Amino acid sequence: MSTDVWHRRRVFVTGCTGFLGTWLTEWLIEQGADVVGLVRDFVPRSDFYRRRLADRIVTVRGEIENYDLLERVLNEYEIEVVFHVAAQTVVGVANDNPRSTFAANIGGTWNVMEAVRRSGRVQAAVIASSDTAYGTQANLPYREDAPLVGRHPYDVSKSCADLIAQMYWE
Repeated sequence: MSTDVWHRRRVFVTGCTGFLGTWLTEWLIEQGADVVGLVRDFVPRSDFYRRRLADRIVTVRGEIENYDLLERVLNEYEIEVVFHVAAQTVVGVANDNPRSTFAANIGGTWNVMEAVRRSGRVQAAVIASSDTAYGTQANLPYREDAPLVGRHPYDVSKSCADLIAQMYWE
């Protein structure tokens, strides 16, 4: 059963083939949203493809590092809501290759937020984060007003992505 909030709402999901993106995409479909998903890699064994979600949404091949593609997708499909859940999340990869992690997690978030700002049509953007953006905190549980003090490549990339999102929000 769909809710009025999402019925026929044009939604763009980055990272739709990942763990969080797969569940989010499936839920949005169930709610009646018209989903456009950004797909970087074709991984046929992933839950996204096993659940045949690609047959139920519009998929666009590309990367969040490609600003022109993001801007085109938002405009061409008249996107109203963006869920940015794409990221390089493997800590070992981040430690071995911080540059590619920063390009995806920092540059990708910047690209998404700038494309949203310029679209003029997007009404809301949700940016996925990580508790690692807060680094090691003396007071738990984490609070959203805690300082962003990531110290390792993945953590720093999520701290920076959060700051970028905050900048665009303000």
